[in-house]
Amino acid sequence: MNNPPQNMPLTGKLCSAEQAVSEIPNGATLVCGGFIGAGHPEALSRALEQRFLSSRNPAGLTLVYAAGQGDGRTRGLNHLAHAGLLRRVIGGHWGLAPGLWQLAQAEEIEAYNFPQGVICQLLRDIAAGRPGCLTHVGLGTFVDPQNGGGRLNSRTREELVERLDVRGRSWLLYHAFPINAGMIRATAADPFGNLLVDEEALIGDVLPIAQAVHNHDGVLLAQVRRVLDRPAPPQQVRVPGRLVSRIVVAEEQDHWQTFAEAFNPGYCCPAASADHANVGSDLPPLPLGIRHRIAARVCNELHPGDIANLGIGLPEGVSRIAAERGLLSEVTLTLESGAIGGIPAAGLSFGASLRPEAVIDQPSQFDFYDGGGLDFAALGAAEVDQSGNVNVSRFGSKFAGVGGFINISQNARRLVFCCTLTADGLELEIEDGRLRIVREGRVRKFVRTVGHVSFSGDAARASLSPAMVSGSSHAANRRSASDRQRKVLFVTERAVFRLEPEGLELIEIAAGIDLQRDVLDQMEFMPLIRSVRTMPLSSGSQTS
Repeated sequence: MNNPPQNMPLTGKLCSAEQAVSEIPNGATLVCGGFIGAGHPEALSRALEQRFLSSRNPAGLTLVYAAGQGDGRTRGLNHLAHAGLLRRVIGGHWGLAPGLWQLAQAEEIEAYNFPQGVICQLLRDIAAGRPGCLTHVGLGTFVDPQNGGGRLNSRTREELVERLDVRGRSWLLYHAFPINAGMIRATAADPFGNLLVDEEALIGDVLPIAQAVHNHDGVLLAQVRRVLDRPAPPQQVRVPGRLVSRIVVAEEQDHWQTFAEAFNPGYCCPAASADHANVGSDLPPLPLGIRHRIAARVCNELHPGDIANLGIGLPEGVSRIAAERGLLSEVTLTLESGAIGGIPAAGLSFGASLRPEAVIDQPSQFDFYDGGGLDFAALGAAEVDQSGNVNVSRFGSKFAGVGGFINISQNARRLVFCCTLTADGLELEIEDGRLRIVREGRVRKFVRTVGHVSFSGDAARASLSPAMVSGSSHAANRRSASDRQRKVLFVTERAVFRLEPEGLELIEIAAGIDLQRDVLDQMEFMPLIRSVRTMPLSSGSQTS
């Protein structure tokens, strides 16, 4: 670490992680930045856990975060999953911090799940002194106050979102609240305490967090990899030092670029022009089987010139198929974390993009998404019902949350949901261009009614209805840009469905599949059937 001159503002801000977290008061509302492991201040969150376990302070915190942060076990926000430390959690995604969900399930904390994009945009509104975030995102889902308002257990009673009618249209207002403390991460601090993120995989929401905390006279704690011995170029500063209260230089093990990789220069260095022309050429081919055939069919919907988003899980395979077809130099893949271009990373590096063309801040990326900027999105689906509603968030006692799913699914112009028709033990075999079910899955995924509405098929079907498409100019003016000419497909390994104003319509089945036995008998409802064509097929076999 370089030492700053003693007369510079940084000198009085440097401290240990233990000293930094001691400034978080009891009952504070604490917001934490990061995306899975990228940008998460691991040294600070661990120090906060250790302080609470040793002294039982601070207590009664409200934790706020936009993107999920954790490894599904012990890192990230799992450090804060202690009864007494937390009173309330307002989060975008819960699946990677199971300890938090266990507290909510045991009724030991108040718990809310709001869309990731809404939370990071709400931080800007809080900083600006506005009453909240006014948006269409979440209408018709479980976040809508008509369907529970994003509250996750019986202990959670306060309504933090309300419906409003503005200029003849329904909106949701997510309420603003004071932010008293913040924990963020950056690559370096200069002698003025200015923060740079040049070696991070993302920018995230560091500036809205800093501004919201400062404007409520709170304490902002920043974790960095190093300090600089000279002032940074002002255009490179992401958080002005005037907003930063304490700066902690983390040990190497607490400042990995993601939770999977210590440092990958491809996540933060510019791509050469030759790399852009050959983007994806070094990706290994996707093995034949269930994932391959679903991804291959989804990839048929990806067009040259598209700006697209691919979700985690099954949709990740679409980039591999697109690479095999030479499409990645003709489309722009984006991530909700802010990456534009390049190839999205997977697993615990999700949120980073390899050789991106640009990386913008997370709230701005969601501005683009919410306004209908995405031409195409492919997302996973755990349950689908007869109305076209989709559940990705809650299954019995398990809760994952929605992350950016609602923002993306509600606003992409062409949307494809990817899933198998059944799950848990499904085995397929493809031979001579024909698909055969070797063993059927024990769990049906196309159900009469989903357990949780993460995507509102009712709202989407209203935007597809002839009355909305060709009706009065007044009706047309009430529709957002993202509603126009929407196309929603559901792609499985054996059948493809399309969302129509009347409901879900079966439009394709694979060769070798018996319509009644292999499709209709495996669903809890009867889809519309008019004209069914043969689904394109790939070879191979795999177990799901």
